[in-house]
Amino acid sequence: MEIGTVAILLAFCCMGSFIQRVSGFGFGIFVMTMLPYLLPSYGEATALSGMLAGSMSLIVAIRMRRYIVWREVLPILCTFTVVSLGAIFAVTSFDEMFLKHILGGILIAVSIYFFFISERVKLKPTIPAQVGLGIVSGLMGGLFAMQGPPAVLYFLASSETKEKYIAQTQTYFVLGNMMMTLFRFRAGFVTADVGTAYAYGLIAVTIGAFIGGKVSKRIPLKVLRKIVYVYMAISGVVALCA
Repeated sequence: MEIGTVAILLAFCCMGSFIQRVSGFGFGIFVMTMLPYLLPSYGEATALSGMLAGSMSLIVAIRMRRYIVWREVLPILCTFTVVSLGAIFAVTSFDEMFLKHILGGILIAVSIYFFFISERVKLKPTIPAQVGLGIVSGLMGGLFAMQGPPAVLYFLASSETKEKYIAQTQTYFVLGNMMMTLFRFRAGFVTADVGTAYAYGLIAVTIGAFIGGKVSKRIPLKVLRKIVYVYMAISGVVALCA
């Protein structure tokens, strides 16, 4: 990888890790605004995003495992797994520019949703809700490596405490990304280039998570999220116009 590419990769991975450490999600959403332009193929970009996101969530999930309620995690996780498998193999059937344009539309839609609508939505943590959001999460995860928004909507509704919310989201991300990495390996997306980028990105992810843990209490979460949502919308417009 060229020095300039490595520098951009490190910066985005560090910032994405910082965002997820502070808010509980957002790594994949943030880094996928840039990774498709740094990796040789779109599929490899999704593989790298998932590998780094899973690695980052693992330590948090282990540390907070006592807060996990598995009956509230397994139905949405199982649904996600089945749907994401089909979506990952479907990636090879689409033109990469088409996928980047769809990604741009998704970024704009997600930013609008979280900026204006998410706080007004009240969702009950039922099995139908888990299955429905698991389907959406599986499609977004398999195609765009951003399975977080639907899952966050569910886990926010089902968690009585911040600790439970963090524990269940990070566990979902770890297990989901592990399975998607296996699927992507079978699909040929986990390549030598992805391995090299992963080694660089893991350093940046560790630094970003460390900084995020130190300053998370000092940065208003609403302010950080709105900055990220605006950035997402701008990145979506750029992707659509590319």
